[in-house]
Amino acid sequence: MASAPSRASESLGDDLGAAELARRVAENLRRKRKARGMSLDDLGKASGVSRAALSQVETVKTNPTVGLLWKIAVGLGVPFADLIGEAKSGTSVLRRGDAQVLRSLDGKLESRPLTPAGASPLVELYELRLAARASHTSEAHAPGTHEFLVVLSGSLRLRVDEEVHDLLAGDSVSFPADRPHVYENTGSSEARYHNVILYER
Repeated sequence: MASAPSRASESLGDDLGAAELARRVAENLRRKRKARGMSLDDLGKASGVSRAALSQVETVKTNPTVGLLWKIAVGLGVPFADLIGEAKSGTSVLRRGDAQVLRSLDGKLESRPLTPAGASPLVELYELRLAARASHTSEAHAPGTHEFLVVLSGSLRLRVDEEVHDLLAGDSVSFPADRPHVYENTGSSEARYHNVILYER
């Protein structure tokens, strides 16, 4: 996790990136919701996100968190990346500096896309950073979704339903992500993971 001074120096870039992300999410959400003939109330019921919160996202009045976006993606039945990026065709390049980092509500989990948006409707790849002694709870994703996690540094305690798995750097795990799951960093320093998400089509 970046130190406070580094965060401060990057705040303007972060704000500009967040504003662009919020605009893209609003456009993608509105287009996909209308294409499915769903009202805000319909999507609210399907996603578990309030109508008011959905309206704020669609009108670019809030910067959505990674957890909120996951709920909306599940409600719409679309891959996560479909909400945050612009569709591309042919060869796509994602520069490190252009990848918009998403954060959890408490700021302890950061998720950076490693694949260009729209590159594949079936696979997404992210770099996750989890603060020391922090945990992040993820609700069930769309039916049939699977995740693969590789521990790059630090440790990971993964909870899937009643199962608990402890992993160290170099270890990997695959699990059905259509069940609630928790990532926990039990170590005293930030942990980094590669997260591959596979969608069933």
